[in-house]
Amino acid sequence: MNRRRQAALSLAAAALAGLMVYGIYLLQLRQVRFQEMVEVIASREFVPAGATLRAEMLIRMPLPREAVTEEMIVDPAEAVGWETTVPLGSREPLLRWKLDRFGLLPRPGEATFRIPNEYIKAVSNGIRAGDLVAVYLSDVKGPSRRLFPEPVRVAAVKTAANVELDNPKNPNLLSLAEGDKEKMYASRRDANGTIDAINLNLTEEQWLLLDAACKDGSAKLVIAFDAFAPVFPEQDLQAKEGIAS
Repeated sequence: MNRRRQAALSLAAAALAGLMVYGIYLLQLRQVRFQEMVEVIASREFVPAGATLRAEMLIRMPLPREAVTEEMIVDPAEAVGWETTVPLGSREPLLRWKLDRFGLLPRPGEATFRIPNEYIKAVSNGIRAGDLVAVYLSDVKGPSRRLFPEPVRVAAVKTAANVELDNPKNPNLLSLAEGDKEKMYASRRDANGTIDAINLNLTEEQWLLLDAACKDGSAKLVIAFDAFAPVFPEQDLQAKEGIAS
């Protein structure tokens, strides 16, 4: 009887020892995986919403592999040239849902201005929200000229019914709900309609210059689609080399 009891105790002790060894092995394996670091892209310092990310605004930041999620960006080419839809904190890992390729928000220092109809002489029919456009001044008192040397962002393009130009066969809101930003922009591009109102993202200096030039009625604006301007700023071809760790 004692032998059986001793054998049972020995077997139980061996099983417990085996379980303990296996548990220690799993703990060590988890620790090794946790200590394995992966570099993700993070903001160097605070970045406000609506800012266009540049290589010098980003850093590489090591994180344990276990802490890295699918939403985190590890390739700088995925971030440079995109706009932030929410503010980013200092050394905050970039998440894809916080960036937008076709952002309509004004950048820091800008505001969205609805251009009065009496200020406008002509607007290209192909212009859609998210485009970069060239703004020209047609002046009866002097030669016509380009009002701003740089292109400006279109925040909204609406019809006389105050409805955003859209493709009824492929509404951009449906694409937005599906999370397909490319399809959403394409639906706007394929839309047909007469432009009655246009909103531009301008700095205070740009708006004051535009208002001063047009308010007496002697000059009007010609807003043209800038075919040579990208949908978003050109990506830094040396982005990977320009981002520090």
